[in-house]
Amino acid sequence: MTYNRLGSALAGLLLVFSASTSSADTATAADSNTAVATFAGGCFWCMEPPYDRIDGVLATVSGYMGGHLDNPTYKQVSSGRSGHLEVLQVTYNPDKVTYDTLLEVFWKNIDPTDPHGQFCDKGNQYRSAIFTHNKEQREKAEASKRRLQQNKAFKGDIVTEIIDATRFYPAEDYHQDYYMKNPLRYKYYRFGCGRDARLKTLWGE
Repeated sequence: MTYNRLGSALAGLLLVFSASTSSADTATAADSNTAVATFAGGCFWCMEPPYDRIDGVLATVSGYMGGHLDNPTYKQVSSGRSGHLEVLQVTYNPDKVTYDTLLEVFWKNIDPTDPHGQFCDKGNQYRSAIFTHNKEQREKAEASKRRLQQNKAFKGDIVTEIIDATRFYPAEDYHQDYYMKNPLRYKYYRFGCGRDARLKTLWGE
């Protein structure tokens, strides 16, 4: 964890609670108009805004996935010893936005060449990954990764993993919608982490 995030985390410790749920619980209803996608792109604070802006996205929840601990806390995940990654789980209406579109947004908001984390956040808990919830998502994710490798405009191999989704644990309440609750701290962290500068170098946008 960087010192910027540590300060923000300490400021919110009084609001922390531990919660768990399966990925299915995140969906508002089990019908054909609701689907779930899960992405790991380093700091989950920074992954919420691009998805919240998309028409057809119903909800975004920051959380943890992929590790061996039940009901992990932020402290446990940020230590790097839980096996979990910071992830964003996206509930969306596939009639309004496709999974392919969500994948495109994912790539444009990460550094897919970094095997050690994302931007200033280093460690396995911050590495990039696509957690797929079914065969169709895996096929689309793998095809998307192949296209990126073939057509990328930057050097470096694509090291982002594609992993079968496991149980999803929502992060503590103070992490949810952090960029809206604490806009100044969020902007300071994002700038200090060099995220936008690196994204512009990679993607030219």
